[in-house]
Amino acid sequence: MNTKATSSSSASDIDRELDQALASGPLRDIVIPPCPELLVALRMEMGQADPDPLVIADIAGRDVAMAALLIRTANSPYYARSRPVTSVPEALGLLGVRASEKLLTTFLVRFAIRINSPLIEHFWETSTRRAIAMGYIAKQLYGVDADVAHTCGLFCHVGIPVMLQGVKGYSGTLAEALARQDRTFTETENAAHRTDHAVVGAIVARTWRLPPIISVAVRLHHDFTVLKADSVPQEARTLVAMALVAEYLVGQHEGVREQKEWTRHGDECLAFLNINRDELDSWVANLHPMLERYCGLSSWASRPRLRIFCTVAVASSRVLNGPTRTRVKVPRGPVTSWLNAARPAAVRVS
Repeated sequence: MNTKATSSSSASDIDRELDQALASGPLRDIVIPPCPELLVALRMEMGQADPDPLVIADIAGRDVAMAALLIRTANSPYYARSRPVTSVPEALGLLGVRASEKLLTTFLVRFAIRINSPLIEHFWETSTRRAIAMGYIAKQLYGVDADVAHTCGLFCHVGIPVMLQGVKGYSGTLAEALARQDRTFTETENAAHRTDHAVVGAIVARTWRLPPIISVAVRLHHDFTVLKADSVPQEARTLVAMALVAEYLVGQHEGVREQKEWTRHGDECLAFLNINRDELDSWVANLHPMLERYCGLSSWASRPRLRIFCTVAVASSRVLNGPTRTRVKVPRGPVTSWLNAARPAAVRVS
């Protein structure tokens, strides 16, 4: 089964393709990780007309690592506060609901799809940067939802860790796809596995009940023929073009000199979005502090454990016990269990 999309792909065509891939195609035995319960709760609250910061703070406080992440972000040099933030509600008030939601979503996605691979750390860094870049681009354009764009950027390549987790031999395919110059990334994936990360990412987006337009855009984000396909929703085509522009912006930030897809399709995507080169150059400069601000923070929880232990040991006592002295019991979950497994026996999350 060849899972390459065509320019005539519509949203319903893509749904049928994903169903076929899961039912009888190359992905029939793959295990798609379930959407984390905390992410479901977070998305439900963010879907309200006026999300309640106290509810968001409560969700963040259910896992000590998430709570510590928000506090550490609020205490970063970017905010230059005279006194440190010591509680989740205080951190949320400083960061804002939308920014906090993006941090928490990135964190939860990472821990839902855990892979032990030297390539994954940089993958998540780049995914975070791409999401930030897409959100930024959306704010520069008319009629594009920045939250949808951010989520699309985060999920564009989520199929890669899922395939590493569940497709035999994919680690070798990934290394080959990154090295080859004579064909595209997805062509290498399809040659080896008769599917690719765009298909798997779309399945994850659909399984996690993200907005359908994100599933469509993730499926098509390497197929630039759709930019001229009226059968594909305009919003999806816009997200596809934005994804490549975001990839270019992130590549500039990371010092990537040559980007094959950008060389082939960059001008087409810029024309579709009505962006000129001067605007693009200014975006590179404008995005730099934003990408630096969040890239290290979003991946902090997977870095050397000692930094986490020290911060969590101090912050969690303040976050969980707080000025009211009301003790909050942290429910055990995948993140909490991981922290306990990694930290010294003398420090445990109960």
